[in-house]
Order: sequence, then structure tokens, then C-alpha cells
Amino acid sequence: MSLHRRITAAAAFAVAAACLVFAPVGYLATRAKLLQEVKLELARLAQPFLGSRTGARGSVLRPPASDVDSTTGTCTFGLVNGDSGVDAALGGPTGYVQSVCPDGRVIARNGGTPQLPVTPRVRAVARRLEGAYYFTTVVERTRLEILVTPDVSDRKAIEVAVPLTTTDSALRSLAVTYALLVAGGIALAGLIGALIARAALAPIRHFTSQTERVAGSLDVQHRLAEHGATEIRRLAASFNQTLNALERSVEAQRHLIADASHELRTPIAALRSNIQIFLDAGALPPDEQAGLRDAIVAELDDLTQMVADVLELARGAMPDEHVDELELDLIVRDATDRAIRRSPGLTFETDIEPALINNSADRVSRAVTNVIDNARKWSPPGGTVEIRMRDGVLTVRDHGPGFQEDDLEHVFERFYRSASARRMPGSGLGLAIVKQAAEAHGGYVTATNAPDGGALVQVSFGAAIPADPAIRGNSATYP
Repeated sequence: MSLHRRITAAAAFAVAAACLVFAPVGYLATRAKLLQEVKLELARLAQPFLGSRTGARGSVLRPPASDVDSTTGTCTFGLVNGDSGVDAALGGPTGYVQSVCPDGRVIARNGGTPQLPVTPRVRAVARRLEGAYYFTTVVERTRLEILVTPDVSDRKAIEVAVPLTTTDSALRSLAVTYALLVAGGIALAGLIGALIARAALAPIRHFTSQTERVAGSLDVQHRLAEHGATEIRRLAASFNQTLNALERSVEAQRHLIADASHELRTPIAALRSNIQIFLDAGALPPDEQAGLRDAIVAELDDLTQMVADVLELARGAMPDEHVDELELDLIVRDATDRAIRRSPGLTFETDIEPALINNSADRVSRAVTNVIDNARKWSPPGGTVEIRMRDGVLTVRDHGPGFQEDDLEHVFERFYRSASARRMPGSGLGLAIVKQAAEAHGGYVTATNAPDGGALVQVSFGAAIPADPAIRGNSATYP
């Protein structure tokens, strides 16, 4: 169900609930009022038929208690204060009256036939001369409200009845009126709710059309206007932040593709030239042919490494889906062993503490290898590479020329190579991969110059998992 329909239905439901609560209350209150008026009318009609010698007149519902023997005295249908005007016909608009004697006799007005029901409770009122009450019954298809009250002076009970035809008709009309009001109120509430929903959702529809236009055109440079209600402004600001992040990502990918195509052009051209020469190398001496083959293989290796680096950078700094608990110290030791085999003329000093991290094994291994290889590449012949790790932070230092001050802020950029490094093999992607791997899981990387010379690189691949303090690292020196 759409939000527009939900708002409309909610408005209609709220009005319906209110109507279903207040309509019955109003109906019952009106019904009680009308019945009260009927009972007051019955009390008024009964007054002329009550004797006045005991002062009972005017106290129909609370007659005084009497200890008079109810079996003595008279039981007649006399009028003390003249004719009351009460009809003798049952169902007349002015009511019907009859008397009930203690011995059970029933006397109708003007000697007619009694028509009101005489229940045991009515006879009890006639015998005890107390306990006036009202009750409703149906006689000859006519609903009647009957008052039964004792007449102490004449030692009898009086039954006075009025028809409820007019009252029932009024209540039926009132019920129909309430039903129509409820139905009309619900329909009107639905209409008003639809109009309110349309007005309230207009900014959202406009916002949706803008976002659909941006998504359809892939125009990441377009921004939404941040105006209107507070919620719409916040939604637009959030969407604009998403567009900013998307634009930065797209720009980064564009730069990566442009830089990669530029960097790949030179080795591919050199490789093509060497292959063409090799194809026509039949007249060359065997040693030159072997050197040409070695150059082609080396260029293929460099090209393969560059493509792998570009693919690694294309993954971005997003966390990997497959994250494991890694022993970072073992990864560092493996990378150090490989560096030792590649550079037998260098000395490697290690001071490595055990450390556990949550990260991607391939990503971390590649980054650690790049850091150590960078130090190995810039170390002078016979130099020393210092590798330390404390609290999961890897520190690698060489004793080479160090970073130029102008290069420090660019060393982790893709394809950046300092002036002194452009004559050396490499693509300028190694430290960029290190930075991306470090930041993928909340880590960091820094590059500085050591006070007494050489480059100093620190890398954290995220918070280290607390390990057993009894386990300590060890130091070693590898010539």
C-alpha cells in the first residue's frame, strides 16, 4: 500500500474510531434522557390517583413505610383531586391506569377490563405498600413504560402506563441520524485525508522525481536543493552526501583508469618493440638473443605486477567480505624471509611482538610485502632494514636517502613517483596499496624521515586483538 493511501486510511480510521465511540455515547445519553422524561411523566400522571390523608401526595417513588394492616380498609378507584385526564384505552397518548388491591383484585378505571400485567412484584407492592419501581413490557404489540407505586391511604398499588411509541420512534430516527453522520464523517475524513496526504507528500514526490532524474541520467555532479520542511532538507542533505561520495568514487576510478593506461603504455610499447626485434633476431649472436629473451620476460613480469597492483587498487578501501583472525607477526616474518632471500647483501633487524588482527590475509600480506620491499629497494648496499612491531603497529625503517620533504604528502598517492625514483623499476603503486589495505579496517599509515637518516613507515591494520601477556616477541638479526 502506498504512503498516500496509508495516510488516507489512517485519517478515515481515526474519524471512524471517534464516531464509533461518541455516537453510541450520544445515543445512550439521549435515550436515558428521553426515558427519564417518560418516568417523570408517569410520576405526574400517578399523583391524582394517590390519596392525600397520609401526606403521600408528591412522594411517588419514596412512599412512607406503613405498619397498617393491609387486609383492612377500602380498595377503590376514587379520584381525590378530580379527573386526571388519563385515558382508559391502552396505548393512549395520555396513559393508562389501574389499581391492584392487597387481596389480588385488579380494578380498572371506569369499571373497564384491566389490561396491564400484574406480576408477583406488583402484588408485593400492593401488600406491603412500599417499593415503587418502573418496568417496561409489551402489551398488544405496544411497548409500555409502567410505574408501580403504593397508595398508602387507600391500601393499594397504582399501575400507570404510557406507550413508548413516540420515544422509540425518536430513538430510531436518532440512530439513523447517527449512522448517517458516522458514514458521512468517515467519507469526509477519507476525502480530507486524501487531500492532506496529497499536500503533505508533494515535497516527497518532487524529491523522488529529482532523485529519479539524477539516477536515470547518472549525473553525479547534480545536487538536490536543500529547502522546504526540516525532514525534506535532511533527506536532501543525506542524498547529496551520498552523491558526493559517489562522485569521489567515480573520479577516483576515472583517475585510476587514466593513470593505469598511461603507465601501461610505456611497458607495452617496450615489450612490443623487444618482441619485434626478437622475431627478427636470427642474425644476432646467441648471447644477445638470450639477453633479449630475459628482457622480454622481465618486462612481462613488470607488466603482470602492474596489472595486479591496479586490480588491487580497484577494490577500493571497503572492508573485505572474507575477514579472518590473522597472526600479523607470522605474516611479517614470512615477508621478511622473502626479502632476505632477494637481498642477501642487506642486514635485517627484527623486533616483533605477537599480534592478532581481524583482516583479509591476502590484503595484509601484500601490504606488508610492499612496505618491506620499499625499504629494501632504497637501502644502500650493505645497509640495514629495521622491522619492529608493537601492539599490532608495524614500523619499517631503512638507512637510505629518506623522503624528500616535497614528496612526503604524495608518497601514498597512486602512480606517484619522486624524481629520484623515476629511473628505478616500479609503478608507484606499492605504498598506495599499503594505505588502502590499512584503511580498509580502520587502520592508518604514516611516512616520515628518521632523525638520523632514512625513511620510516608505520602501518596499523586495525585494532589488535588482546593476546596472552605471557607470550612475548623476539628479536633477531639476519645478515
